[in-house]
Amino acid sequence: MNIIGQVTVLPQLPDAIARLSELAYNLYWSWTPRAQALYQELDPSNWERFQHNPVRLLLEVPQQRLEAAAADADYLDRYRGVMADFDAYMGKKDTWISKNAAELAPVAYFSMEYAFHESLPIYSGGLGVLAGDHCKSASDLGLPFTAVGMLFHQGYFRQLFNKEGWQEEAYDELDLTTLPIKPALTPAGEEARVKVRIGERDVHLRVWSLTVGRIRVLLLDANVPENSEEDRRLTARLYGGNQELRIQQYVLLGVGGVRALRALDVPAQVYHMNEGHAAFLGLERVREAVETGLDFRTASEAVASSSLFTTHTPVPAGNDAFSYELMDRYLGKWPGLLNASREELYGLARHDQLWDGHWVPTFSMTVFALRMSRMANGVSELHGEVSRDMWKFLYEGAEAREVPIGHVTNGAHNLTFTSQAMRDLLSTVLPTDWTERLEDGEMWKGVEELSDAQLADVQLNMKREMISFVRGRLREQLTRNGATAAELAALGEVLSENALTIGFARRFATYKRATLLFRDKARLSRIVNDPQRPVQFVFAGKAHPADNPGKSFIQEIYRVSQEPEFRGKIVILENYDMNVARHLVQGVDIWLNNPRRPLEASGTSGMKASFNGSPNFSVLDGWWREGYDGTNGWPIGEEREYADLNVQDDADAYSLYQTLETQIVPLYYAPPQPDAEGRGGWRQTVRLTIETVSPRFSMQRQVIDYVRGYYLPLTRRGAAISANGAQRAREIAGWKSWVRQQWPHTTLTASANLPSTARPGQKVEVRATVNPAGIKPEELRVEAVLKRGDDITRVPLTAQGEGQYSAQVPLDGSGLYSVGVRMLPVIEGLSNDLEAGLIRWA
Repeated sequence: MNIIGQVTVLPQLPDAIARLSELAYNLYWSWTPRAQALYQELDPSNWERFQHNPVRLLLEVPQQRLEAAAADADYLDRYRGVMADFDAYMGKKDTWISKNAAELAPVAYFSMEYAFHESLPIYSGGLGVLAGDHCKSASDLGLPFTAVGMLFHQGYFRQLFNKEGWQEEAYDELDLTTLPIKPALTPAGEEARVKVRIGERDVHLRVWSLTVGRIRVLLLDANVPENSEEDRRLTARLYGGNQELRIQQYVLLGVGGVRALRALDVPAQVYHMNEGHAAFLGLERVREAVETGLDFRTASEAVASSSLFTTHTPVPAGNDAFSYELMDRYLGKWPGLLNASREELYGLARHDQLWDGHWVPTFSMTVFALRMSRMANGVSELHGEVSRDMWKFLYEGAEAREVPIGHVTNGAHNLTFTSQAMRDLLSTVLPTDWTERLEDGEMWKGVEELSDAQLADVQLNMKREMISFVRGRLREQLTRNGATAAELAALGEVLSENALTIGFARRFATYKRATLLFRDKARLSRIVNDPQRPVQFVFAGKAHPADNPGKSFIQEIYRVSQEPEFRGKIVILENYDMNVARHLVQGVDIWLNNPRRPLEASGTSGMKASFNGSPNFSVLDGWWREGYDGTNGWPIGEEREYADLNVQDDADAYSLYQTLETQIVPLYYAPPQPDAEGRGGWRQTVRLTIETVSPRFSMQRQVIDYVRGYYLPLTRRGAAISANGAQRAREIAGWKSWVRQQWPHTTLTASANLPSTARPGQKVEVRATVNPAGIKPEELRVEAVLKRGDDITRVPLTAQGEGQYSAQVPLDGSGLYSVGVRMLPVIEGLSNDLEAGLIRWA
């Protein structure tokens, strides 16, 4: 046969179920299992084959099957129920925002990666899951919110294990026509295109629109005909390539993202940078302001006044920094565009670092993000402390606790990770509107009404589903690697529904210590193989393609899983993604996490397991340091620092084994002894896990914290600083320039009549003499600083005449005090006392 052409005949949805197509293009279905079931039932095989993608599924379903579904009364009832819920959600007017923060300005949220669902693989790990969940809860709460990211057409990578258990990477080209995205249209109805100059060339970007409930996500795509082959690959892979690729991707995200908002006429007044990758959005916003006639410093003040930066990285090596030579190559024209000198622009990001044995100035994305925002935060209480200490050098002379970096502890989107079975059970004891009040801790006390039997039944069914999933995944892996019939048959013995099952699934960075469990294999073998009280473990996780130590951890777990005493009782799954994560957090009995404290910024996987009643067993780091209350899980190790990492690993491994043997296993296997209400023992821990973790670590609570603590203050500050042609920004910028010019000429001397010993409450006189070098006295704060251990007290000194200050400073408690005097410049309208970055100590 001579083929003269090809044509695809697409199935047509019958009128009775026609809105399945509309729903497929709104990721509302991604956290609605009953909506997903409508698609799965049409073609279960293709539903699995196409990673649960309803758009692709509808392209493949035979017309006869669609007609049959449209004639099925039961299917139509479920369809109408799902669509009624969808319409109620989309049409809701009395959202949390409308009732609690109606004055909130539109928010633009920038992130390098987003994890919404496994069918859209443009994420690598926790940062992406957090960003995706943030968007979902922004929708749930009714925020005026638009997210901006990148459409990586080869995603991150598909992980494969070879016969030796070594991670291999596969990159699949996404078929954009089968994804739940559509070209973004300008107000004139044209497909949105923007261009960004990188070095000596223009890179063109197509903008795609993704609908997530009530909000929109804009995804940038350089894989367009107008670009060279090299430039088309700029949006090929997430976190691939070298520094040259990364800096270009960051320019596309930051500069291209702002231009995409403008091309689509999307309102945005508050800008949220999720990690330093997005910091270049500040460049474009300053350029826009300069174009309106503002000078560089005024424009920078105006832009920073409405910007928030969230840092996720607690180790210096995780913060991107580029050489000035690389900056010149790719952003060399930007100083001219901003009417700034190279030194002025690069100075906003300068971080001197030791490279190849020499101290060199670098352009730090984190420093630039901090300088170009007036609010910043870490992602847990401890991470906030670590971040303030990491970046205190930017505020020379300040104590770490004063550094203006706060914290919002991460959360997770409850409905994305809570199984439908658990949701149905919760609905029997919680109010009918419980899914809209997830942050309400008082409401969650209703969980106490659930009986042991109810919880046991639901959790056993979730575990069975997880075990079936694990066996299916292992079958695919073994078949690809040429397993024998006997090896495939043995899969029926992998994992037992009657054994205590512990899950661990993380990005395989080495600090997460995935192999800590194997530090004493003989002891582990006794735990796993106890005939009366067996324990089994399920692992999953990806290592970065360039991270061979992380890959070695994966291989070590794989090899242990093949040893006779551990076979079928310790397993590791390949291709960790959101699908694997959901099955594990819903099916295991306990969630294990053992990072090297304090390197876990937050972590969220344990939260998701807890939503489903699986207690957390973790190092007191990140969120668990705040979440653990003595009843809802178990700690590993102590809350202390170690000078020797081997000593730390030994201590934490010992604690892990000891707690498992003496507390967790006995409690899990103890005969049920319920009280009169049918509660007690293991299931009481399950109840308390759900009740305490679900509200405090819901993404709903997290987004509300951002609204109250950051978005609303930035709404007000941004408007005030930019009002009247940015008059206040101009005043602040001018004042900072003047003060920084004069500061080297200021002097401060101080004295105090300090006795060798004193009574609690006794006052001592502290005096200071100031040469203000022309700075107005009312623009200088002179203060005594008292340090007692970790406590710091600041007491203002009062002006007593020409350059003279004094105060009676009380010593309120017992202990050894250190007393100092310092001076710093302040005026009304600064975001914090350290904003000018100048402190002089006597």
